[in-house]
Amino acid sequence: MNDFDYLGTGEVYFDAACQSLRPRPVINALNKYYTEHNSCGERVKYKWGRDTDELVEGTREKVLKFLKLKSKDYTVSFTLNTTYGINLILSQIDAKKFRKIMTSEIEHNSPFLATMAFSERTGLPREVMSRYDDGSIEISDYDFEKAIVVVNCASNFDGRKLLNLKELTKEVHKGGGIIIIDAAQAMAHSSDILHKTEADAICFSAHKLYAPSLGVIVWKNELEKSLMPWWLGGGMVDDVKLDSFELSAENKEHRYTRFESGLQAWGEIIGLGAALDWLGARSKKDWEDFRKNYTELYNFLSASEKVHFVNKEPNPTMSFYVDGIDSHLLGEALSRENIMARTGYFCAHYFLDHVSKYPPLIRFSLGLHNRPEDIEKAKKVLGKILG
Repeated sequence: MNDFDYLGTGEVYFDAACQSLRPRPVINALNKYYTEHNSCGERVKYKWGRDTDELVEGTREKVLKFLKLKSKDYTVSFTLNTTYGINLILSQIDAKKFRKIMTSEIEHNSPFLATMAFSERTGLPREVMSRYDDGSIEISDYDFEKAIVVVNCASNFDGRKLLNLKELTKEVHKGGGIIIIDAAQAMAHSSDILHKTEADAICFSAHKLYAPSLGVIVWKNELEKSLMPWWLGGGMVDDVKLDSFELSAENKEHRYTRFESGLQAWGEIIGLGAALDWLGARSKKDWEDFRKNYTELYNFLSASEKVHFVNKEPNPTMSFYVDGIDSHLLGEALSRENIMARTGYFCAHYFLDHVSKYPPLIRFSLGLHNRPEDIEKAKKVLGKILG
């Protein structure tokens, strides 16, 4: 794909689950901000600032359109990354309104540790739920009355999805609870699972979505009823007196400022807008080629008796280990061939190490930048290693 023309011949990038490569239109949008209207959004009246404001507001609208959500129900706020967003929400929740906090065993450390810290800080009990191999949760096994539920909708080590997300959300709400979704691994290639969701908040990282490094919180407006804002600063107030202040978020048009303290990453936000435009322009063939690439690589590896997958089926994100070969050494060997992949436990230590007892793994995570020649090279190099 010409939008990744900066990739050198023979360079194979299999680490899109960490951060995706950025297509040229995204890089161009970021450069345009810095060279044509580098300005503080929401604070200035001159033309550069107006141009920035228009593009930033456009990105908020594009995020909601991408998820098929309505602005009358949801607000888009920008942060640093998924981890920051989850912690920012939990730090402001009024714990007195709830009975417990829940997460699942296959979580990235972002929600796993954040829920642990919330429990220790507030005294609310914490419960860790099991997940099936397909990513779903057996809802009837748990009591969700007045629970705060923080779970992913796609795993970062094998891509398994929370297939019964809508049913889980309905059950949590029926019990007077709230549900926060870690969507970091879903947004780029599986966003359909979030379409028209009724989750209370969706946190994701733009840098896994072909965009610059940025965090996003898409949150239900009714979530305000459960929040006690304390993280405050510039850009969040309309007026300040000696011992009081007026929150900008009280104005519905500026509700997003509830999670946006200080100066924002305007260029990166604009870059996210460009990434969403770019994704929206992908053809049916682009997606078919993508699916063919990761399926071919998965099937090749599955044919070897030495390879042991975490995955149960092909997915753009696949984790495995090889009999008799340390995964870290394998990663280094691949690196010498210009094949870039992640090794270890991918910030999912609890499930991969302590529950499943896997040795350190190697993860191939593909993106729309990958070419058929990337797959052929990987097969050739791995074929020699696997014998």
